[in-house]
Amino acid sequence: MHPVPVLYGMTIGEYAKMVNGEKWLNNQIQCNLTVVPLKNYNHNMIVKLPIRPSPNLPNWQSVYLYPSLCFFEGTSVSVGRGTDFPFQVYGHPKLKFGSFAFTPRPNTGAKNPKHNGELCYGEFLVRYAENYKDNPPGLNLEWLMESHKNMAASKSDFFNKYFNTLAGNSRLREQIESGFSQERIKQSWQSGLIDFKKIRDKYLIYD
Repeated sequence: MHPVPVLYGMTIGEYAKMVNGEKWLNNQIQCNLTVVPLKNYNHNMIVKLPIRPSPNLPNWQSVYLYPSLCFFEGTSVSVGRGTDFPFQVYGHPKLKFGSFAFTPRPNTGAKNPKHNGELCYGEFLVRYAENYKDNPPGLNLEWLMESHKNMAASKSDFFNKYFNTLAGNSRLREQIESGFSQERIKQSWQSGLIDFKKIRDKYLIYD
């Protein structure tokens, strides 16, 4: 919808100012917008919301992991919908690595979860989330890339049509299928990120 990266590094108030200021609303209209700053907030804070923002985002760990795991929604791999830890795991019945197993079942957040009733093998990532201070900043593509490599070896379908929508276009899928490294993929984003940050800087409220 807007020319922004998946991780745009803004609060919803800052984002609203940007959409309004850059005339990204329909017909380039601008609204009468007021954003009230939040005291004592900065962009490096981990915020633990008192109410879950979604049935499938039950805690701050799932929110932290969501941007990286969301790409799995465009694949045959489960992100734990239908379990007690959605967006805190990933797995598939045919994955040949990982130290964790789970079986998706229908629940409030997923009436017919991916791989319903099947034992999925993969990884439990809560400890990674809790180690956020030492993790590299930005998206983690290694889980997605390693799963693709593993699934390709088993001749299983991996990507579905939704992946290109999640990624914005077909480029990321083509890079992964071509065996690009995570570093090479992220390097291909740099020109666009530089242009975006120039726009973003005009609307930031917090450090």
